Amino acid sequence: MRFSRLGILVLLTLTVLFGTNCSYYNQIIARKNLVDGATAYQERKFKAAEQMFRNAVARDPQLKTTEGKMAQLFLARTLHSEFIGDRQQKDLAEKAIEEYKKVLAIDQNDQSSFKAVANLLENLDRKDEALQWVTDRSNNETVSAVNRAEAFSSLAAKKNTCANDISDTDKTKKTVTKEGKQVFEFVKPENAADFDTLKKCADEGLALANKAVELDPNSDSAWSYKTSLLVQKMRVAEMEGNKEQQEQFKKESDTAKARFTELAEAKRKKEEEAAAKKKAEEEAANKK
Repeated sequence: MRFSRLGILVLLTLTVLFGTNCSYYNQIIARKNLVDGATAYQERKFKAAEQMFRNAVARDPQLKTTEGKMAQLFLARTLHSEFIGDRQQKDLAEKAIEEYKKVLAIDQNDQSSFKAVANLLENLDRKDEALQWVTDRSNNETVSAVNRAEAFSSLAAKKNTCANDISDTDKTKKTVTKEGKQVFEFVKPENAADFDTLKKCADEGLALANKAVELDPNSDSAWSYKTSLLVQKMRVAEMEGNKEQQEQFKKESDTAKARFTELAEAKRKKEEEAAAKKKAEEEAANKK
């Protein structure tokens, strides 16, 4: 079959116009689905919200538009909320993880989605998988330094808990009187294997905290865990009778604590200023 040049031009024009209008129409409907889904979500009508968000995603399966990306994220959060409402429905948690991973596939620095997956894996008692999820994040150099630092801090926190569960017990933490004052004295746990675990967790935890601080020197969380793990190292040195190391770790922990306090205070002031600004804007809007 042969076409005239005019016929081909008309066909191409109609195709472009139809495609553009179809895309625009999909965007409009997707926005409506988003609004309706958000309303249903606020009213805790999660099944209805889930369907609305699925409809919006279906109009942009490649998640190339803002509407598609937002719908994908809201779909994951809706499934997550459904699971929280009934933790017996573990299939909802599995579905939520799957949808969150789709968000991360287009934006790997979406920290809320990353944390949600980690949280859901923990809730499903898949602790090894959760640990690997965070470890992979910390080692992924294509992820932002701030987000990697947060992952390292999370791993350091687990090591700190591991060490503290051994060092801070009635059998290892004794109250004694020195120079007229009551102070704590730390002694080795009775089980040698426990002491080895304590040292291992303290060493590995401090290494993780140092990586977090290196990636994000302004992270109050990273400095907090570095402080705590230096304290664990100080306790280990005391248990081994190494006074020199004990004093050195004490100095380092005091320095780290001072940095943490400085950053935490700056963060608090910034949050207060932001809250005050928001309140002033709302009051001004109400007066209009």
